[in-house]
Amino acid sequence: MDRIAQYHLPGLFEFYELYRVFLPLYCTHRDWFYPWCDIASLYGAPADCLWDGGRVGGGDVRPRDALALAQEYGISARLTFSNSLLQPEHLSDPTCNKLCRLFAACDTPQSGVIVHSELLLDYLKRTYPSFYFVSSTTKVLTEFSQLAQETAREDFRYVVPDFRLNKAFDRLATLPQDQRDKLEFLCNECCWVGCRDRKVCYEAVSRRNLGLDTPEHRCTAPDAAQGYRFSRAMESPSFISTEDILTRYLPQGFTNFKIEGRGLGSAIVLEFLLYYLTKPEYQLRVREEIYLDSMLDLF
Repeated sequence: MDRIAQYHLPGLFEFYELYRVFLPLYCTHRDWFYPWCDIASLYGAPADCLWDGGRVGGGDVRPRDALALAQEYGISARLTFSNSLLQPEHLSDPTCNKLCRLFAACDTPQSGVIVHSELLLDYLKRTYPSFYFVSSTTKVLTEFSQLAQETAREDFRYVVPDFRLNKAFDRLATLPQDQRDKLEFLCNECCWVGCRDRKVCYEAVSRRNLGLDTPEHRCTAPDAAQGYRFSRAMESPSFISTEDILTRYLPQGFTNFKIEGRGLGSAIVLEFLLYYLTKPEYQLRVREEIYLDSMLDLF
């Protein structure tokens, strides 16, 4: 197979300590991991980041260190700036602009920004032209015609569809290859496929990041009280398994896959790394190397 699945992994800032241990394993013991995939990017946002959205960022790692880790292993670093409610006065935020100056200065590999707001996109294109841009799934583009229009835009190198379009193969097959190359499918979403409040949920996070006094969004989905469960995500009709990637997506020319998890813990993110990247016979070895590292606390 000549096509390689490119994974876009969560927690550039949030799970720095996990990746600081995992990435050397991944590079040193490449035979432990599937040969048909690779890590294309790490994405995230630090705590108290005004332009953040989708999830509330975290982690107390210095941005310079997070960027250096990604650069060391040839992985693109992405800033998650998917706040949907930004106003012109927010564009001058000193913290976010300082992050942009740092990340925009690195081009080997090129840094990217996951963005929702057209206002922010226009500002970033003018001010930091060295970035590439990713259209955020927080736009909740559930209609295929919307997705087709988004992938046709020259502004975006990648577009993350709403997870409910993951298996729309009859319509996805109508896209030309250059648009298929842009699609970055969200593999492990646990949200209920019948959810009608997804955009409202994202907007609530955007308000929190802006420091606005807003009621907490209450999810009404079945089993919402249980929180994220990977086992439940696997039962969703939108779930993308490793078998799906190998037998359906790669043969049809789709090569980019996003793993969600910024708002989860390191232990569950490790399970994603084991499932999506690690050969079954080596998963225990990777767990042991991670769990026995005295500098890393996963719980």
